[in-house]
Amino acid sequence: MTSTFHSIETARRSLFTQTAALNTTGHNIANANTEGYTRQRVNMKAASPIEAYGLTNSTVPGQLGTGVEFTSIERIREMFLDDQYRGESAASGNWTIQSDTLDKLEAIVNEPSDTGIRTVLDNFWKSWSDLSKNPEDPTARKIVVQTTQSLTDAINYMSTQLNNLDRDLTSNIDVKGKEIQTYLSSIVDLNQSIAKIEGMGDQANDLRDQRDLLTDKLSKIANITVVDTDAGYNISLGGRNLVQGAALGATVDSAFLNAAYDSGDLKAGEAYGMIFSNRTYVADYKKQLDTLANTIANGEVQVTIPAGSTVPAGTTVLKDSEIINVDGTKTTLLAGTAIPIPLTGDLKTTVKGLNGLHQLGFGMDGSSGRAFFTPAVAGEAITAGNIRLNPEIAADPSLFATSLRATTDAAGKVSVIKGNNTLALMFSNLKDNNTFTTASGSTTGTVGSYLSSMVGQLGIQSQEAARQASNSDFLVEQVNSRRQSVSGVSLDEEMSNMLVFQHAYSAAARFMTTFDEMLDKLINSTGTVGR
Repeated sequence: MTSTFHSIETARRSLFTQTAALNTTGHNIANANTEGYTRQRVNMKAASPIEAYGLTNSTVPGQLGTGVEFTSIERIREMFLDDQYRGESAASGNWTIQSDTLDKLEAIVNEPSDTGIRTVLDNFWKSWSDLSKNPEDPTARKIVVQTTQSLTDAINYMSTQLNNLDRDLTSNIDVKGKEIQTYLSSIVDLNQSIAKIEGMGDQANDLRDQRDLLTDKLSKIANITVVDTDAGYNISLGGRNLVQGAALGATVDSAFLNAAYDSGDLKAGEAYGMIFSNRTYVADYKKQLDTLANTIANGEVQVTIPAGSTVPAGTTVLKDSEIINVDGTKTTLLAGTAIPIPLTGDLKTTVKGLNGLHQLGFGMDGSSGRAFFTPAVAGEAITAGNIRLNPEIAADPSLFATSLRATTDAAGKVSVIKGNNTLALMFSNLKDNNTFTTASGSTTGTVGSYLSSMVGQLGIQSQEAARQASNSDFLVEQVNSRRQSVSGVSLDEEMSNMLVFQHAYSAAARFMTTFDEMLDKLINSTGTVGR
């Protein structure tokens, strides 16, 4: 049997429930622009009616309802969309880093442009062509020295920029490792707090939002796997546990990330993009630039020394060569054989780059055998970072060779024919007419074509990375849009809900007032007739 004050309790429950719904709506509206916030909903159900079925139940027909109550305040979120978002976020992080690295490489190479290596290289060849018109001109010789130094400076500077990019990526990998470790520590703390709150029967919605936001940020750095358990999130990278409930797993730093990359556990994310870019793109272009510098100085190249030329005494051929005599016959010179002086015909032979070619001729003072390019430290292999013009030539431009004609008197004194321009012409012809072979034996084509292939490769890689980054960003936005349609706060929807809950609250209050007036009539007016 119902209590006299039953409806007061019914109205009270309605007021409390609608108040909770209004408070939750206000919380949603307040956090409409909060990063990572998930809209919340009050779950309502009808309270247990009077009376329950039993032997002592009353004979009053029907069951009288006791109002409404709310059972929980829950987040509206789909784990499936979270997993999709985190997977696409990792891919986006990887391609964004790769695209950014290749953009920086394009800025370093700076081709095509009026200030890149190609322009400097063209000026170098042109200075030799101009010198061949008057080999004795001191101004033309100084111009050759200046253009050569401009070429080596440009190559040195590009090498320095590549090394700086290498260091930046390496240091950023360490920064990302520390960032991951910070996120993991925060997630462990949140796991503990959430477990305590929910262990008392409440739902830690806002703490769960914080944890999911940190997990989303973590997913952009590495391809993590997330499993929601009673103890909280378990997070792993491949086969490596990072978080297990309230406990941290492996300590993440640059060494950990590099090891995960080597083992294949790290497959995506910004950290993967940094390691991949450094080991693949930066390392490759450093190697190609070193090859370019070393090939210019010492790469094998075929040249034709014209008949009548004089080379320093004792000069031998590097490989089997042929002398095409005036009468059309050919004389073979085996590798290591001394070159006849003077040449009776055109000699087709192989020399070691511009250094080898330069060592065939004579300077203005009759000296010979001097290398044109040298490393910064004697004895080292020539690379992009250490190539330079021979300091002796830089100090005295008359020392570099342009002549392939000299005479030797009875005392062995060499007198150079200074006006001979044979060697200067051979230098200028190397721009387009010869194929270089690197120290590893691969053919590079001309120096210009090798540079063009390097620039072309970079352009294609940059274009592909930019395309992949754009596609990945689109997929992230698409998944996030779907996730926001489920979890995001819609102000229009919340305003509609607020009106519904407000009217329900007002109606419950009116019901309580009405019943209060009925009780007043019952208590204060019943039995007073006739007084």
